[in-house]
Amino acid sequence: MIRFQQKIDRNAPCWCGSGKKYKNCHEEFDEKIRKFELEGHVVPDRSIIKTPAQIQGIRDSAVINIAVLDEIGEKIHEGMSTQEIDDIVYNTTVKMGGIPADLHYEGFPKSVCTSINDQVCHGIPSDKIILKDGDIVNVDCSTILNGFFSDSSRMYCIGNVSPEWKKLVDVTKECVDIGLENVKPWTLLGDMGNAVNRHAIENGYSVVREIGGHGCGLEFHEDPYVSYVSAPGTEMLMVPGMAFTIEPMVNMGTADIYQDEKDGWGIYTQDGKPSAQWEIQVLVTETGHEVLAY
Repeated sequence: MIRFQQKIDRNAPCWCGSGKKYKNCHEEFDEKIRKFELEGHVVPDRSIIKTPAQIQGIRDSAVINIAVLDEIGEKIHEGMSTQEIDDIVYNTTVKMGGIPADLHYEGFPKSVCTSINDQVCHGIPSDKIILKDGDIVNVDCSTILNGFFSDSSRMYCIGNVSPEWKKLVDVTKECVDIGLENVKPWTLLGDMGNAVNRHAIENGYSVVREIGGHGCGLEFHEDPYVSYVSAPGTEMLMVPGMAFTIEPMVNMGTADIYQDEKDGWGIYTQDGKPSAQWEIQVLVTETGHEVLAY
C-alpha cells in the first residue's frame, strides 16, 4: 500500500528512476492512487509498478516464452511423451539465452508444467506419460532472461478431441479474452475477475477458487494475487506499469480440486472431469493494456 507518510519532495528525483523531478513525473500519479486509497480500495505499492527499462526487460524475456510455445505448437503430437515437451522447452529456452523459470523453482524438477485432461495444473513431465488421441493438454511455460520473468500457457488438442472438450478449451480462451478486455487503468481487478467468472458460469462451467494469477516481471510470482471468482468493486486497483497474469482454470464440472499426495505438485479436479487453462501476461498502460506473453 502507498502510505501518505511516503511523501517525496516535489523537486527530488522521482522514485521511478526517470531522472525527472518528482513534480514533473509521478506526483500526480501518486496523488490519484492516494485518492483511491482514501476511498478504501487496495492500491499497489510502488515496488509493483514497473519502470520503462524493466518493462522492456520483461518484453525481451517474453520473446523467448512465446517462441517456446510456438515451437511446442509445431511439434506436439499423439504418441509424444511429456518429457519430450520438457526437452523442447529447455533446449529452445537455453538456445535463445534464457533460463526456464520452472526448473528447480521451490523444488519443481522440470522446465515446464504439462497438465492433461483432469489435471488442472502443475503436471510434472515424464517419459512415462504419453499423449493420446482425444487428450487436451496445457503447457505452462515461464522464462528468465537477464533477471526478468515472463509467463504464459496454451492449450493443445491432441488428435480427435470430443466437441464437449473442445468447447471447454475454447470457452476458457474466451474467458481470458474477456479478462483482457477488462484490464483498464484506474479500475479494479475484482471487476476483471468477475467478468471472467460470469462467462465461465454462463457456459455451465466453474472456475478454480484456490489458484489464480499473479504479478510477474521482477520475480516469478509477485503481488497482486489475481482471483477469477472475485466480486465487482473489490481487489487491487490497476494502474499503469503493473504486470500480471490472466490464467483462469476452468473446470467442466465442479470447482473442487485436490493435490497429488505422491509428487506434491499435480492439482486435479475432484470429480475427474476435464479442466482447461490459457495464460497471458499483461501490462496495464495509460490507455488500456499490452499483452506481453501469450
